[in-house]
Amino acid sequence: MAPAPRYLDHRSAPHLSTLILLASMTALTMNVFLPALPQMAEHFDTPYRVMQLSVAIFLASNGLLQIFIGPLADKFGRRPVILSGLAIFCVATLGCLFAPNVTVFLIFRVIQASVAVAMVLSRAVVRDMNTPEQAASKMGYVIMGMSVVPMIAPAIGGVLSEAYGWQATFWALFVGGVIVVAITWADLGETGTPSDLSTSQQFAEYPELLTSPRFWGYCMTSAFTSGAFFVFLGGAPFVASEVFGMSPAEFGYFTGAPAIGYFLGNWITGAAAARIGMNRMIIMGTLVAALGVLAAIALTMAGLGGKWIFFGCMTFVGVGNGLTIPSATSGMLSVRPHLAGTASGLGGAMQIGGGAILSAVAGLLLVPGATEMPVLVLMAMTCTAGLLSILLVLLRERQLRG
Repeated sequence: MAPAPRYLDHRSAPHLSTLILLASMTALTMNVFLPALPQMAEHFDTPYRVMQLSVAIFLASNGLLQIFIGPLADKFGRRPVILSGLAIFCVATLGCLFAPNVTVFLIFRVIQASVAVAMVLSRAVVRDMNTPEQAASKMGYVIMGMSVVPMIAPAIGGVLSEAYGWQATFWALFVGGVIVVAITWADLGETGTPSDLSTSQQFAEYPELLTSPRFWGYCMTSAFTSGAFFVFLGGAPFVASEVFGMSPAEFGYFTGAPAIGYFLGNWITGAAAARIGMNRMIIMGTLVAALGVLAAIALTMAGLGGKWIFFGCMTFVGVGNGLTIPSATSGMLSVRPHLAGTASGLGGAMQIGGGAILSAVAGLLLVPGATEMPVLVLMAMTCTAGLLSILLVLLRERQLRG
């Protein structure tokens, strides 16, 4: 337990608002430029599928980095790792802005993934300060605040890109990054206890997590359920522009649908997780997400599809993610509490790495002339896999009790 938070005093635990800002940076980096993707493809004179890689490679790099972030934070502490990652992110954002061609842009986009430290370690900080059930509730509130970002970022990005060009969205990322670095420097006190183990010994503790069926179950639940959203990230820009004929600004407004659902789901988690329990919250979330997507498929097959149905189903996916992810994250961090940072990094790597693959698959499925159906079917498959994963966790817990 760290000292009680005192705002802008780095000798105490961070204020909740600082954790929300940290958690928000990854969401902002993933979402704010999406409406500008077609414009960016034109600027760099490259096919859309190449420009869409800026989503997939960011997610892949983000996931890969999380394998290393956790052990480094358990070794050196949360504060220095977070501040270093955010500083690298700011430099990489400038690189994206001044990239002379798409290859250089994509290289700096990979480096931008250093912002992963903010998401991974904000979760570890919450777990440092709370019991598992309390952590699920607090994570719900942190992610609820964070979920405002994907709710408004695409809309802001769409307006900025139409008014000032795609570069305006990356200037917004740079300014936001500098502000968050300053606040984090002033407010983030160390909540972890740096390990006496060497860095190699920290990485050697991965098998302790990887041999735990419950850790795998919680990770896969989070990865598959959030996978539906990553499929959306990979396919929605194409569906919006090519299938529904939407402008960047209109697309930005409609992408608020999953964020509204995510906000609601996290609010319910924050209010009820400590009372209802992690596993019940996860089951509720996976069911809501799966049923929402299946309803959209049924309506589309009945000839009632369209942008309102496609984006409307994402509201249910957002609610499902909001109910599932905080509790599943708390679960994976609580299987081995002394490895909370490592567990957060490894679990996040699986979630984001899987998301990168699903995002790329969605992009590959959407060839010229495609409809929204491939995206919906892929989302339904991932939601169903998330439900099966938590059922396996319950089975394992029943075996341990028996």
